Amino acid sequence: MQPPSRRTFLALGLITLTTACTGTDGTDAATKAPAPDPDAPVRLRAVAATDALLSAYDALLGAPGARTALLHPLRAETAQHRAALARGIPAASGTPTPGAPTTAPSTTPTPTTSAALATLERQTAQSHLADLDAARPPLARLLASIAAANALHATTLGAPPDQPDPATTPIPSPSATAPSATSPGTALPALQQALSAEHAAVYGYGVVGAHLPDDQQRADARTYYAAHQAQRDAWQRLLTTLGTTPTPAAGGYQLPFPVTDVPTATKLAAHLETRLTTVYADLVADLPTPHRRTAATALRDCTLRAQRWGAPTTPFPGLPDPAPTPTVTPS
Repeated sequence: MQPPSRRTFLALGLITLTTACTGTDGTDAATKAPAPDPDAPVRLRAVAATDALLSAYDALLGAPGARTALLHPLRAETAQHRAALARGIPAASGTPTPGAPTTAPSTTPTPTTSAALATLERQTAQSHLADLDAARPPLARLLASIAAANALHATTLGAPPDQPDPATTPIPSPSATAPSATSPGTALPALQQALSAEHAAVYGYGVVGAHLPDDQQRADARTYYAAHQAQRDAWQRLLTTLGTTPTPAAGGYQLPFPVTDVPTATKLAAHLETRLTTVYADLVADLPTPHRRTAATALRDCTLRAQRWGAPTTPFPGLPDPAPTPTVTPS
């Protein structure tokens, strides 16, 4: 859940002033400034990057022969991203903080083609991911979700699927040294949940593959089955490194619905990937730095696979849509 907006704080302040002129400590309540939001610099950088992306969409939509049916929905989702990122910062000026660990996509030329816009979407995703470690858990979760949506936008615009990110923090092997103060030891329940979800996905893909013909869909199912096996093994190694016994796979799993043919098999695959987006969005918030990017990459990959299987897209993969910002109506 995102923190209340500044406007909400102001509204609450007005209510307080109508009932009391001083605070409980005897000071003038009107002179108390709200505590600064430690996430404000990160939010401002993210808003600036998203503003550059919105400007690029507007430029391309204004060009002759613009593919409006494709571009308008993507721009609308990008506007939702901006609103969620701007929640809680005054005026959402979008001015980035100097020295920020971001790729600064606003310095790139305005895209004139869908391919160039797809590249800018990916640059924007990278700028969000670069700030994961600087954000508090709820904002980190939001940044990872929006970065996954940026990756989905890029593929929708015609870019090839994202490749494994070499910048992702590697998961240590069991022979690694003892975990440091920044290791995810405090997130063991969340890691076990992610492992259990991967166990279920591996089992589910076995069912999916058995009901698909020997075509591209079956080839995709094999590829994704192997990807989930690799992610399962990675979580097992990490948990072992942390001195914890990984949760074993169950002997079998209850399917959410009967799988008897190709349509129900692809529906199950979409269900598995969509469920994992929620697991990994939560894991981003639960993991300490610098391990968040591993979960964020898994969130992105599950988002792309879910879309491949026909799952409905959402502006915020793995998250419920943020509630609209409350407004204050003048009396």
